[in-house]
Order: sequence, then C-alpha cells, then structure tokens
Amino acid sequence: MPDRVLATLGVGANLGDARAAVRKAVQDLAALPQTEWRASSSLYTSAPLDADGPDYVNAVVQVWTALSPDALLAALQAIEQQAGRLRPYRNAPRTLDLDILLYGELQLTRSDLHIPHPRMWQRAFVVMPLAEIAPHMVSAAQMQSLAGQSVRRLDA
Repeated sequence: MPDRVLATLGVGANLGDARAAVRKAVQDLAALPQTEWRASSSLYTSAPLDADGPDYVNAVVQVWTALSPDALLAALQAIEQQAGRLRPYRNAPRTLDLDILLYGELQLTRSDLHIPHPRMWQRAFVVMPLAEIAPHMVSAAQMQSLAGQSVRRLDA
C-alpha cells in the first residue's frame, strides 16, 4: 500500500453492550479500505471524564492507512452512525466514539478535526492502552502525570 501513514485511533463506548461495541469497532477499523491493521490494545474501563453516564470501555488501535485524514474521519463517523451514535449534546453518553488521535506526524487544527487529538495526553484511558501497544510513544512522566485517573484493564 503506497504512501501509508500510521494512524492511532481511540475507541470508546458507554451505552448498551460497550465491550461488544468496542470489539466490533476494532474489527470494522481493520476492514477499512486502503487500511491495514497494525495493533490494538486490550480493553480498559474508566469512569466518564468531563461527561456523565455509565463507565466507558476503551481501546486504542493503530492502522496503516492510505486514507487521507478527511476520508478517515468520514469512515470513523460512518462506523459510529452504524453503531447508533447520537450527538444530543457535548460529551453525551455514546454507543460508540471513534477519534483520530494521531495521523503520522501531521499537525492539523480545524473546527472539525484536531490532530493530534488535543486532550489525548491528559486522558489515562487513552495513554494506558497506547502504552500497551506502542510503549515507545509514552514516557514515564506522561504515565505518572495521569496516576490520579482510575483506569482498569479488563480481562479478555
């Protein structure tokens, strides 16, 4: 696949069968066109951060993709919609939430897309699964800064 970029994606859900939704989303991400699965973390659970509702189930996935950032975002939003994602208000509980965390070395700030994700390094539910699949990307200081956030790895 020419001109591929390593994309790091966040996956989360806290409505319905959140574990099943996250697992299915990981499969859906691996099946995207022009995309090849690289790695996916274990599932993690955490209380909502800056939101309400039940605890979240989260994972981080890395894929090699030839999709542009906009095409990747559109594909993620289509997967969310298929999972019944509604957006009644900011940070509402959700059946599925997919985020582009990193897209190679790209830095992009637009109203509809920020890369790197602006809060990823402040969220243990992102950093811990990322450290599992790409430990070279997460420093000990970054892990320590999130020590107060309760995140638990779920059994397979």
